[in-house]
Amino acid sequence: MAEYPMPKFHFQVQWGSEFSIGFSEISGLDVESEIIEYRDGSSKEYSKVKMPGMQKYSNITLKRGTFRGNNEFFKWWNTVKLNTIERRDITIQLLNEEHEPVVTWQVKNAWPTKVQSTDLKSDGNEVAIETMELVHEGLEIKNGD
Repeated sequence: MAEYPMPKFHFQVQWGSEFSIGFSEISGLDVESEIIEYRDGSSKEYSKVKMPGMQKYSNITLKRGTFRGNNEFFKWWNTVKLNTIERRDITIQLLNEEHEPVVTWQVKNAWPTKVQSTDLKSDGNEVAIETMELVHEGLEIKNGD
């Protein structure tokens, strides 16, 4: 049987411990190691040594259709106050045909930094999309066996 790469359209998001929410698009699932450059003054090499430094995480952007009476975005956003915030661990999973997780992104201590409502257009023919941008303190990626 031939092996194919996974399609990216079948995924789920565990939003806190109680429920999951459907999203149409997720971006920003990346991590980068910053570079530390160092050169000892007595080194015989005329170049710097490069070492891994702190890890840096992008903000995660979640997009979904606007549904009547579904205010989870805004309820969480309204917990943002000076020096207090409701932080949540979020699990994002890419699923196979049997709805089993293949790749899992575990996001640590996330909180919303930006919420954007849909744009309005009188001659538009698109679905109303709302967006939430999350900051977080860690991203662990697990690729299933």
